Amino acid sequence: MRDQEYGFSRSANAHRKPPNPATTEQWERFAHLVRLGWDLRILGVRTSLVLPVTGQPILEIHSAAGTLARITVIRRYHGWVFTWRPWWACLWRRSEWVPAEADNAADIVMAEVSA
Repeated sequence: MRDQEYGFSRSANAHRKPPNPATTEQWERFAHLVRLGWDLRILGVRTSLVLPVTGQPILEIHSAAGTLARITVIRRYHGWVFTWRPWWACLWRRSEWVPAEADNAADIVMAEVSA
C-alpha cells in the first residue's frame, strides 16, 4: 500500500523512457575499466581511473617512475577490447589490444605494457 502512496507502483515504470544508447555505452565502458583496474589492483599494480569532463574514461597504470600506460576500452565488431595504443595503431596489431571479456586481461595488459 505504501508503495502506491509514494509512487513506487509497477505502472510508474511503464512510462519510463528507454535508456539512451550513448549512456548505456558509457556505462559499459566505465564498468570494463573499473573491472580491469580492480584486477590490476589484485596483482599489486597502482591504477587511477580518469573521468574527463569531455571524452572517454581512461585507466592509468602507474609505476614508481610515473605513469606507465593509459588504457582505453573501445567497441569493435566482436565486442569490447582494451587498448594501450592510439586507436589507429591497434586495429590490426594483436599485441596492442586484448578482449575485455578475457579472464586474464589484467595479466596480458601488464605483460604488454611492461615490455
